[in-house]
Amino acid sequence: MDDRAVRRVVVVGGGTAGWMAAAAINKIFGERVNVTLVESDDIGIVGVGEATIPPIRAYNAMVGLDEDAFLRATQGTIKLGIQFVGWKRAGEAYMHAFGSVGKDLGLASFWQYWLRARKLGQAGPIDDYSISGVAALAGKFLRGEPPPGSHLQALTHAFHFDAGLYARYLRGLCEQRGVKRIEGKIVDTQLRATDGFIESVRLESGELVGGDLFIDCSGFRSLLLGQALGVPYVDWSHWLPANRAWAVPCELPHPAEPYTRSTAHEAGWQWRIPLQHRIGNGVVFSSEFMNEDEAAAGLMARLDGRALAPPRIIRFTTGHRRQFWHRNCIALGLASGFLEPLESTSIHLVHSNIARLINFFPDLDFAQANIDEYNAQTLFEFERIRDFIVLHYHANERQGALWDYMRHLVLPPELQQKMAVFRANGRIMRVNNELFAEDSWLQVFLGQGVVPQGHNPLANALSDAEAVEFVDTVGKLTRQRVKELPTHTDWIARFAKAAPLN
Repeated sequence: MDDRAVRRVVVVGGGTAGWMAAAAINKIFGERVNVTLVESDDIGIVGVGEATIPPIRAYNAMVGLDEDAFLRATQGTIKLGIQFVGWKRAGEAYMHAFGSVGKDLGLASFWQYWLRARKLGQAGPIDDYSISGVAALAGKFLRGEPPPGSHLQALTHAFHFDAGLYARYLRGLCEQRGVKRIEGKIVDTQLRATDGFIESVRLESGELVGGDLFIDCSGFRSLLLGQALGVPYVDWSHWLPANRAWAVPCELPHPAEPYTRSTAHEAGWQWRIPLQHRIGNGVVFSSEFMNEDEAAAGLMARLDGRALAPPRIIRFTTGHRRQFWHRNCIALGLASGFLEPLESTSIHLVHSNIARLINFFPDLDFAQANIDEYNAQTLFEFERIRDFIVLHYHANERQGALWDYMRHLVLPPELQQKMAVFRANGRIMRVNNELFAEDSWLQVFLGQGVVPQGHNPLANALSDAEAVEFVDTVGKLTRQRVKELPTHTDWIARFAKAAPLN
């Protein structure tokens, strides 16, 4: 037996982040690692993360969740992308759909042929060539591969779900598998005198909970990494000035659509996330450009149905802890940092960092080289997601003080370079396996009005007529395939219909 192995993991805080961490570590390490989760029912959770992106499916598979059972347990629906309304200018909309756009041919990406056809006036909007996007707006869904011989990709999907129900579902799974839950409020953190590592946390009852590795999932409070270990917070408000959100559920007046909607407003944006039993709504805004009462009134006026609870305010500062892993403590979720959920990355960052933690899982020596690499990779992911969100705000033609500020913002250098290269000939720079793929950048670039001056010469392998015919054929096949799909409503009813909540 390795006497240097980490045997005791303490997760501080429940909610989505805490139970996701506990479930994954328990599943991967089994009885070799004892997992204890400390939480208090008296402490509320933020719990607005109800929309996800496709990598959540890999996490669910890793911990052994059946997809249909998970959807039933969480009142879940399918998500094929995000519709952005009014982000370039009022009255316009585009889709950021999951999966690929069109069908690549030879050495050139589909969109390079589309750029040629567009220049000739012979192409529709880029949205018309994404099967996930067309299916989303048509209210269609089918899981699995397309028929044999099809020239189209399968639909790429993620989920909408109730984050509180998801945490409850994972908790049940964890407790069945041996994870110990302790109810209680933490009032103190004990540090080792020799090296400043966390030795234990003390509860209000006086109980000490000791561990080898501590995972801070205590939300914005960051009880361990921020308060006990003193890791400072890096403020990104100059790039993303939104610092408030109101959240409220409302009735679902018609069948749930398989996509999230984000609608720009005077000083931010409003989300709409349809579940089986309700719609999750919220408004994100900057208090510098709109007061809280005005934002709340606007949100309540734009609901699709009767509000099911009073709206609640969430105050935040965009940014991150300077280190995500320090000594024997790793922060996940809001304890590690916050990026507004414009592209539904909140839950993704939790399971991405859980996977990274498992990859760098320490022994009792806590090698600094591994800690440094974990921090570098996590910071890279945060920065690239930040840049993607900034792009939505920066490339706009809207009126209003926030939008003027963002339009004249001095951009992070990496984003400046990405935009310049795309404007030149439609090339998309994607480095070090960053989260968002070329097709995601493509849809947001074009949707926000960032249009290339030329195209990649590789697309000149076809004549003008051949390029137009190829693009037209892909569009026709996409529309035909979507017509053949069942509705999202029928698919949910057949495979994943949830029981009514009491």
